[in-house]
Amino acid sequence: MAEDDTQPDPERAIELLWGVAEPERPGLGLGRIVAAAIEVADAEGLAALSMRKVAERFGTTTMSLYRYVPGKAELVELMRDAVHGELPIEPSGGLGWRAGLERWARRAWELHRRHPWLVHSAGTRRLPGPNIMAGYDHALEVASRSGLRPAQVIAVVNLVGGFVESVARQAGETAELQRRTGVSHERWWSERESLFERLDGYPALERLWKDGGMDTPLEPFEFGLRCTLDGVQALVDNQGSEVMRDETRGGECVLCGKPLDGGGRGRPRDYCSRACQQRAYRRRQAQPG
Repeated sequence: MAEDDTQPDPERAIELLWGVAEPERPGLGLGRIVAAAIEVADAEGLAALSMRKVAERFGTTTMSLYRYVPGKAELVELMRDAVHGELPIEPSGGLGWRAGLERWARRAWELHRRHPWLVHSAGTRRLPGPNIMAGYDHALEVASRSGLRPAQVIAVVNLVGGFVESVARQAGETAELQRRTGVSHERWWSERESLFERLDGYPALERLWKDGGMDTPLEPFEFGLRCTLDGVQALVDNQGSEVMRDETRGGECVLCGKPLDGGGRGRPRDYCSRACQQRAYRRRQAQPG
């Protein structure tokens, strides 16, 4: 399925996403328009979504929708944020970083399976609304419990979220092909004998295939999530080891760079000797201002 890369008017989209919602009244309203658009996308995909199809659900004209939303691009932004609001954030104060991120990833996976079109609305310049930001903020808070540096915390959350999106994209494409052709993924590949006969030029692939490596594939989400979190765990463990080594080593003198003795008591030392401390003091005094 082709990506919907139409870009909304940023300021108008932000106004719609973050503006004060008006109470829904009988008849047409922004909330009902968004809900109807989600129903169309769930049933037919994002590429099939149009302002006309949404209007048809209300028995009205396309022009009547433009009183509430400028066009499809802005409507998609509202749809994305609306579906993220379907899963309220649950308190996770008693969970460690790994259990908390795993739960967050599983809920994101559930959301993508419910709304396969979500992966086709993603992009680096898609505008987050309050529901998306709340979920992202929650994930950052959970990941911060790892003790990683701020930039690493953000990278870890983006890594886990990106993994979920990648698996959801693959699952969605497989399901869409099966729906359109009526042929399952497994059956289609089982009928490719003419391809399998040509594997003798690829010894590793041929060996693994003959050894049954493709007979029972591992579940992509479960296997991938475990490996992703294992990688983050290794990063956390390695950083903890580096901190311990630094504490044992005592760091380095900020003036001359010589190793410091970490076995002393009291506040951490910055200088390897009294002489370096005095030289640093004289340099500060000599600086203008």
